[in-house]
Amino acid sequence: MSIATHRSAATPPDAPTGALREITQVVRGRPTSDGAGVKLTRVIGQPALDMLDPFLMLDEFRSDQADDYLAGFPSHPHRGFETVTYMLAGRMRHGDNQGNSGLLTAGSVQWMTAGRGILHSEMPEQEDGLMWGFQLWVNLPAKDKMTAPRYQDIAPERIPEVDLAKGVKARVIAGEAGGVTGPVQADATAAVYLDLRLQQGSATELALPAGHNAFVYVYEGQARVGEGSRSDLLRGDLGVLDRDGERVRIAAPQAPARLILVAGKPFNEPVAKYGPFVMNTQQQIVQAIEDFRSGRF
Repeated sequence: MSIATHRSAATPPDAPTGALREITQVVRGRPTSDGAGVKLTRVIGQPALDMLDPFLMLDEFRSDQADDYLAGFPSHPHRGFETVTYMLAGRMRHGDNQGNSGLLTAGSVQWMTAGRGILHSEMPEQEDGLMWGFQLWVNLPAKDKMTAPRYQDIAPERIPEVDLAKGVKARVIAGEAGGVTGPVQADATAAVYLDLRLQQGSATELALPAGHNAFVYVYEGQARVGEGSRSDLLRGDLGVLDRDGERVRIAAPQAPARLILVAGKPFNEPVAKYGPFVMNTQQQIVQAIEDFRSGRF
């Protein structure tokens, strides 16, 4: 794929300052299925980590067996939050009742704001081969839950790649890293979403917005995040970072690593969840169900 490179290691950004963030909890995903039977691993949104405000759910889907993903995610509703799909491999077609349609390919991102209500589907456009990626659910604050739906379809070539240090590259999906800003607009949470690739023996430090909740998820190899007792993460480990610092150190001392680093501003508001609806009260959930059944989405 064609990737825009905006900065090289020869012109590194100023090193971040402030206290170093450390991992406070390590979580392993649980096998589950969703949609019409797609097999996936649920990392956030399970008993070990119900949510990490503002992040409601994180799924990794990864299979080269067509039966695991072919049924896809037929048309279904959402209200009150955002869904973020990031593809590493495979082809998935998005369609919704707002007239949006887009093809998700390797390296692309779909950031969909459900707002007051949307019906959408995500269906595979392949019958064999590897299907691999992530879906993240991001909450919306009470004032934005009934906003108009919005759809951001980000092609691979629109996501900039930056050299953060020798042997360390980042694709900047949202937020900023290495002086480069990602293409996704996520104003409600001021989100940061980075896909990091580290060669063995490399390391980097990244600034994180003060007060943001943040996590790292290692999807290949192994990484060392911070310097605390829980710093070593293996493939499939999610590390929750504390909120005390303004930077995070990530290294790959023993093997190459690939991971996502995600951060967002917490809302500290009540959360009421029922399937594809995320609101602030149970009364709002009941209203969402009634609106959906009455065709008002």
